[in-house]
Amino acid sequence: MQNLKNKTPSTISIVLPAKNEAQNIAALLVKIKALKLDAEILLINDGSTDNTRKIAQDLGVKVITHPYSLGNGAAVKTGARNATGDILVFMDADGQHDPDDIPTLLEKLNEGYDMVVGARHPSTHSSLVRRFGNWIYNRLASYMTQYKIEDLTSGFRVVRAHKFRKFLYLLPNGFSYPTTSTMAFFRSGFHVGYIPIHVGTRKGQSHIHILKDGYRFFIVILRVGALFSPMRFFLPISTVMFLSGVGNYAHTYLTDGRFTNMSMLLLLSSLFIFLMGIISEQISSLHYKYIEEK
Repeated sequence: MQNLKNKTPSTISIVLPAKNEAQNIAALLVKIKALKLDAEILLINDGSTDNTRKIAQDLGVKVITHPYSLGNGAAVKTGARNATGDILVFMDADGQHDPDDIPTLLEKLNEGYDMVVGARHPSTHSSLVRRFGNWIYNRLASYMTQYKIEDLTSGFRVVRAHKFRKFLYLLPNGFSYPTTSTMAFFRSGFHVGYIPIHVGTRKGQSHIHILKDGYRFFIVILRVGALFSPMRFFLPISTVMFLSGVGNYAHTYLTDGRFTNMSMLLLLSSLFIFLMGIISEQISSLHYKYIEEK
């Protein structure tokens, strides 16, 4: 594997959030070290109850331990705060991400991107349900940001540290940090690229729960979309309420010759939602200005 040290003057930190990954972490760290990237390797031990911490330390890796589990996103934030590199590489510690893809992601970043995401091939998702769920998330997020998002939830990505740290306060402590960071980068005008990857099968039980974490992903998309693109969030809802009010009024007028309270409620709701969108747009503009000045 070609050493990238001469290709980029930037220093690299590889951040590995880990919780009870004793079955996987040794093999992963050995593969990362074999790349000879001259990179800092930082393992964030998120309250593991197995030997994850000891295995990493025995292999000479810097370990930061949470006294109890705070979540994958919290581990990522800890890693971003403590990493010394100008470029951060985030990847899962469960062995699903192939370290051999790191040089490809870094080469793509050097083309002028601020973040490069490893986009998983649909066939590598563990189930049809997850494949369909990720397709829905990608389409919804693409609509909210007005950019094509190929893989919203992939945790394998490289980013420029100073830009990623602008959004640490937005990142949730759970598994939806990729969702938030991707949408925040797009809506802030930063350049995001994608490299197709294949993921392997992890050993041990996944910490992601489809229903609970899927609901959280959906809420994060709406929350970040409302923050960075409010009118694309509020305007369709306002339009639906307005058309429903007009339709209800037309129906009751033709059948009963009167204007009902329901029609009034729908039309007023449409107006209030539209005004909320305008106010949110102004708040978003102020937020964007704050991001630019940081």
